[in-house]
Amino acid sequence: MIVDAGSNPFEMGIATEIFGLRRPELDVPWYDFTLCAAEPAVRMHAGMFTLSGVAGLEAADQADTIIVPNRPDPYVAPAPPALAAIRRAAARGARLVSFCTGTFALAAAGVLDGRRATTHWRWAELFAARHPAVRLVPDVLFVDDGDVLTAAGSAAALDLGLYLVRRDHGAEIANAVSRRLVFAAHREGGQRQFIEQPVPYVPDASLAPVLAWAREHLDRPLTVTDLATRAAVSPATLHRRFQRELGTTPLAWLTAERVTLACRLLERGETRLEAIARATGLGTGANLRIQLRRRTGLTPSAYRRRFGPAEGPTPDRPGPG
Repeated sequence: MIVDAGSNPFEMGIATEIFGLRRPELDVPWYDFTLCAAEPAVRMHAGMFTLSGVAGLEAADQADTIIVPNRPDPYVAPAPPALAAIRRAAARGARLVSFCTGTFALAAAGVLDGRRATTHWRWAELFAARHPAVRLVPDVLFVDDGDVLTAAGSAAALDLGLYLVRRDHGAEIANAVSRRLVFAAHREGGQRQFIEQPVPYVPDASLAPVLAWAREHLDRPLTVTDLATRAAVSPATLHRRFQRELGTTPLAWLTAERVTLACRLLERGETRLEAIARATGLGTGANLRIQLRRRTGLTPSAYRRRFGPAEGPTPDRPGPG
């Protein structure tokens, strides 16, 4: 992670918490996390404190993933050495990540032109005006554009950080980390930033029992009407609550939960696609393939190879039973 004069310590703390803490209980190779800067001592946002003893920017030249500095004042670009480090990382194919206004740093480095990205809603209009070549996606938590990933407001950095853990190590590991953080294990990147609320929005707890019940019965052919009946509201009211509280529709949420469960079964080594489709309520192996590719970009066999057990069967073929 590159830090620069004026960087916000909150995002630095998130990255350190997710990627920098040792997690021997997970029994997987963890990240080698390093803070680096152009200078050995960095004065953080508003002069709150000075960060010292960090590595030089040459550390960024060796990293597979670079988290770029954010800008509490997006009118002030990062120092030229930091921008040069970002350009070098992009040129050699490193994964680039920004939290909050860090998107401005990526854009200032010239690595976002033609790419999809997001930033904090407060600065979206300014960003669009200053960087028209970037395909800004406003009002979402984060955007995955392959080797460039951008998060919106500061708290969305947690969502993107856990998403990266999920992408690198699978859902089970990401869930374990989220439990340590006492944070939601997985929120879709397209979920709204809750722009209208002047303070952090607290979802209506009345949906929580319905969501929990649905997750326990994903193998059933649940419908929106079933969810509405469980919540003792009309389908129209349920739809409005989902849109307001989760930024999605009941049907889209159900499908996302089914795919998440399918991913967990694949990660555990299950090879029988029809069995996974039945257990998750996706119906058929063909629909499982479609939905998994749509949401992860991978086929079931490719997903299992990447996130499944180190040893075991990998082909997509029906098994016994």
